[in-house]
Amino acid sequence: MSRHQDYSFLEETQITDVAAPKPLLTLPDAVALIVGIVIGAGIFQTPALVANQAGSNIAVMLFWLAGGVVSIIGALCYAELATTYPNVGGVYYYLKRAFGRVIAFLFAWARLMVIQTGSITLLAFVFGDYASQIWRLGTFSSAVYAAVAITLLTALNIVGLQQGKWTQNLLTVAKVLGLLLVVILGLSVTGNSDPVPTESAGSGSWGLAMVFVLLSYGGWNEAAYISAEIQNRQRNIARSLFWSIGIITAIYLLINFAYLQGLGLANMGKSEAVAADLMRSIWGEPGALLISVLIAICTLGALNATIFTGSRTNYALGQDFSLFGFMGRWQERPSSPSSALVVQAAIALALVVLGTFTRKGFETMVDYTAPVFWFFFLLSGISLLVLRHREPYITRPFRVPFYPLTPLLFCIVCGYLLYSSLVYTNVGALVGVLVVVAGIPFLVWNRYHQKRT
Repeated sequence: MSRHQDYSFLEETQITDVAAPKPLLTLPDAVALIVGIVIGAGIFQTPALVANQAGSNIAVMLFWLAGGVVSIIGALCYAELATTYPNVGGVYYYLKRAFGRVIAFLFAWARLMVIQTGSITLLAFVFGDYASQIWRLGTFSSAVYAAVAITLLTALNIVGLQQGKWTQNLLTVAKVLGLLLVVILGLSVTGNSDPVPTESAGSGSWGLAMVFVLLSYGGWNEAAYISAEIQNRQRNIARSLFWSIGIITAIYLLINFAYLQGLGLANMGKSEAVAADLMRSIWGEPGALLISVLIAICTLGALNATIFTGSRTNYALGQDFSLFGFMGRWQERPSSPSSALVVQAAIALALVVLGTFTRKGFETMVDYTAPVFWFFFLLSGISLLVLRHREPYITRPFRVPFYPLTPLLFCIVCGYLLYSSLVYTNVGALVGVLVVVAGIPFLVWNRYHQKRT
């Protein structure tokens, strides 16, 4: 074939729709969205787990710095993919070009049924738990808060992009300011530092520590799903990724330094609620209440951003597969994929009901999302290598430096985290895999439906 060979055979005829995504997001909007997704409840939970695996204060800080470096490596790969192939489907579109419709479909199905809806439900329940500390609504208080949050934030995103992005911007600013307050208060404490670790703090695994760290950094890859809606995408996609990860890394380093300064490594490693313990040691119970408000805001911001990006994959799925065509319609006036948002909310609300009656089963949601997530994350890294080889003639506004070493390193990290997520999870991992496999009959049904029509 010629150098300029046509790869249109990789594309399936899409469902035509008059309305389409518009580039309405500015660079600050994109940064707020990414920061909002990444900084959720994790930074209030995982620092204690990391400290419990570390042998010194320096090791704690190095772990969190390494998390930022790994995220930058991944961002370099995603920056090339997103600027070269800007599409509302994000990773779904890259996988379709590199591996075909089957893998792309399974990825979109996994996001719809496991990854994104599971993350939405998890964040909603965390929000409900902390909101209940402020004002309890009865026996099922957490579930009620979770359901209300999912419903209201979905409604805001259905109303339109402008309302959704301003909600996200305000929530992100509030959480960053709140975290900076915790940092300032933590650094103001000088008498509680304990540099001598306990036995448990010094007997851990650096590999497990990195699993917890990268869990807290997870979410920056969602920038791929706004590549068709960001202004001046050739410059702003890469800039939004680098600015976001830089801000997140700085905040994570500062907050962990504040934890170490205020509590000491030993107390930090033993803490079940490290931020609450820090604030309680400074301001007593009012301080613990303040941190509950902050965590509620953080999870609400991450929840809104996850709802926003998740619906974009559902929209892309509906565009390519007639069986799910009802999700592939973009509402022009509000500029949002309304049907995709409604379907996503319905599945998340069903998981809320499940989580209400089987809270222990709900906790396994974290387990079964992780292996599926890292498997497709690994494939996204491989897709960069495949597309570079297969489509060398395409203009690439951003090219990943030190190719192919950078994407290979990214794939190695993803492979390690896939292995780790399988090792450290139980039955939940099998459930996640089975749910993904359950999408195959729908793929077969869609092919049969297309032949009939």
